[in-house]
Amino acid sequence: MKRLPTIVVLWFTAVFAACAAETLTYKNVAGTPRTLLVDKPAGWKATDQRPAIVLFFGGGWVGGSVKQFERHSTYLASRGMVGIRADYRVIPKGDKGPPVMCVADAKSAMRYVYSHAAELGVDPQRIAAGGGSAGGHLAAFAGLVDGQDDPQDDLKIPCKPKALVLFNPVFDNGPGQWGHERVGKRYHEFSPAHNVVKGAPPTILFLGDKDDLIPVSVVTDFEAKMKQIGSRCEVHLYPGAGHGFFNKPNYYTQTMIEADKFLASLGWIKGEPTLALVK
Repeated sequence: MKRLPTIVVLWFTAVFAACAAETLTYKNVAGTPRTLLVDKPAGWKATDQRPAIVLFFGGGWVGGSVKQFERHSTYLASRGMVGIRADYRVIPKGDKGPPVMCVADAKSAMRYVYSHAAELGVDPQRIAAGGGSAGGHLAAFAGLVDGQDDPQDDLKIPCKPKALVLFNPVFDNGPGQWGHERVGKRYHEFSPAHNVVKGAPPTILFLGDKDDLIPVSVVTDFEAKMKQIGSRCEVHLYPGAGHGFFNKPNYYTQTMIEADKFLASLGWIKGEPTLALVK
C-alpha cells in the first residue's frame, strides 16, 4: 500500500484538528459572548503543562475572522502547543475613534487563558501571543502597553504574554504611521512601539519589504529598541512581499518554519519543523 506524502498527511491532520476545535467563552459583553477557539494537540490532557499561543486576526480593527489563523493554530497544535484563536469586538461602523474595545478584549482573552491554564492543560510560564496586522498590534499591545483594560477584568490576573509572534503588525501608531488618524495625540496609550520597556517579551517579526502600510524602518527601529533594553527581537524580511503576505501558501510555510524554530529556541517545542517548502 502506497504511503501518502508527508504534506498530504499534514493537511489531513490540520483539517481534523480544525474540526475538533473547542469553543470557550472568555467574557460576555451586553449579552454577547466573546469566544476562543482552542486547538489541542494529540494526547492532550487537562493535567498537561503545555505551551500555548493566543492568536489575533487582522482586519484594520474594523473586521476580520478567527479563520485567518486556523492553519497556524492547528500546525502549532500538531507540534504540541495549545493553539487558541481569539474573537474580539471590532470598531463599529462610523466610529472614527481608537480601538478601545479591541485592545480591552485582547487583554481579557489573555487573562482568561492565564486564569484557566490548569483547565486548558497550559503552563502559565509559556503563553505566547501572536497575530497579523491589526491582530499583531493587539498581541503586541497585550505584551507591552499598560492600561485600556476592561473594567470588568480582574487586574490581579496577568495579561502579558511570555513571547510574541508578529506578522506585519501595525504596532507603531505614532505620527505619520498607520492608525494615527484614530488614536491622535493619545498614541502613547495605544502604540506598542512607543511602550518598549525593560522586560519586554522575546519577539519574532515577519514583514514584506514592499508593505504599503508598514515601512521597514518601523520594524528595524523596534528591533533596535528591543535590543537596547536587552530583549530578544528576531526580524525576518521578505523581498518583494506586500501587506498580508504571510497568508499566501509558500509565505505561510516560510514564516511558520521560522516561528517554529523561534519557539523551539525558547525550549517550548522540540525537534525540527514538520512543514516543508514546496519546490
